[in-house]
Amino acid sequence: MSFLLHATSAEIAERIRSRKISPVEIVELHLKRIEKLQPKLNAFVHLDVEGARQQARAAEGLVAQGAQVGPFHGVPLSLKSCIDVAGWPCPGGSLLRKDYVSKQDAPLVSRLKSAGAILLGNTNTPEFLMAYETNNLLSGRTSNPWNLAHSSGGSSGGEAAAIAAGCSAGGVGSDGGGSIRVPAHFCGICGLKPTPGRVPATGHFPPGAGAFSWIGVVGPMARTIADVRALFEVMAGPDVGDALSAPVPLRSYREGELLSMCIGILESDALGVPTPETRAAVERAAKLLGDRGFAVEPFRLHGLDRALDLWWFFFGPVIGNLIQHSIAGQEDQISPMLREYLAFATSGNPISLEKFMKACAERDLLRAEILRQMQDTRILLSPVSASPAFRHGQGNYLPGTGYRETMRFSQWLNLTGFPAVSLPIAVSNEGLPIGVQVIGKPFEDELVLAVAEAIEQSRGPWQPPMLKNV
Repeated sequence: MSFLLHATSAEIAERIRSRKISPVEIVELHLKRIEKLQPKLNAFVHLDVEGARQQARAAEGLVAQGAQVGPFHGVPLSLKSCIDVAGWPCPGGSLLRKDYVSKQDAPLVSRLKSAGAILLGNTNTPEFLMAYETNNLLSGRTSNPWNLAHSSGGSSGGEAAAIAAGCSAGGVGSDGGGSIRVPAHFCGICGLKPTPGRVPATGHFPPGAGAFSWIGVVGPMARTIADVRALFEVMAGPDVGDALSAPVPLRSYREGELLSMCIGILESDALGVPTPETRAAVERAAKLLGDRGFAVEPFRLHGLDRALDLWWFFFGPVIGNLIQHSIAGQEDQISPMLREYLAFATSGNPISLEKFMKACAERDLLRAEILRQMQDTRILLSPVSASPAFRHGQGNYLPGTGYRETMRFSQWLNLTGFPAVSLPIAVSNEGLPIGVQVIGKPFEDELVLAVAEAIEQSRGPWQPPMLKNV
């Protein structure tokens, strides 16, 4: 049954419904996988072994009764450890939250459970989610299943590593500057940053509120685009706890509907220079679409330099000052990576109300200008970051070489609120996966997924990590 560790959620669910395998068997298979790999990867923070077994027995009983079941019935999933699950610790990578236990399920968790999913546990993050490497003083660092010397990314690094290694069939991350897409790219899986409001962020830490609430979103992660889409369809929908929640109906696309659409290969001097292998991966994705009949051509987008500066203003000084106030008097308990972030984020002059309000207005005007430029181009292709996964400890916030340079391809989308999905396309000469980003306009998440799935179908089957014994 080991092949089921890298099967799609649809394949697992179908085998359960047809009684070729039981939910108890599939859960035990994944628990054994976690037991074997947790010492190497350190992907999980909390594992609910007895809870998962209990859910599996209940799921098995429903199948035996011939009951109507949901699309994820018996499928083992995981969640980033910043999303509330009743009775589970939700530390967000911080010693300051080590005793916090969630009192109720986040709405997206309730929806996954209603769809029949079995939740195994939650996964590691950097402290307060504020880095592109998953490491903290509470639970240590998470390694990349393709190469243990390399980072799994952040902040959804534990989630990406668990899914890529076959420890769970899929799950949920969150993204404020690439935190779903970058770990997906580093670990060779797929991850969707939805439009703010499509999937409720209620029950996420830190909470989304205020003028920067549209920066951070929660979204699905899995090994295939089809699984990402299935997770999105279960979790999507309005919730009163999310101020940006939008009652946007789900829709689907046939490929024939898309062929008349123009797809752009994103060009911008503001985004930096990707490695040749990264650029080649984007070119390959463009060719795969072209071979299917899509019109693909270079597309130069203006204004991204300012978008990146504005993203950093909200993600850096604004959020940094909020964090600094929340940890006052407890600075000796925060991790070196969070300390580094705060040093750069709060090093400038105090934020005035005038500056803050001006940035909010400028963000909206810039977003409108970018949408005008994309009036005839609904989808863009780009790298996810400038390079494949870096080695442990090589990520930083240092000017000139750090995250503000290497992660630019992802960050501007959080400023503008655009949806984007990362999917693996190639493997570097070092044996590390390289993802490509498919970008769309706000509330056209399903269109983004449809184009990504077309690329995936031409690319061929998903490949598991090449690390021995993983």
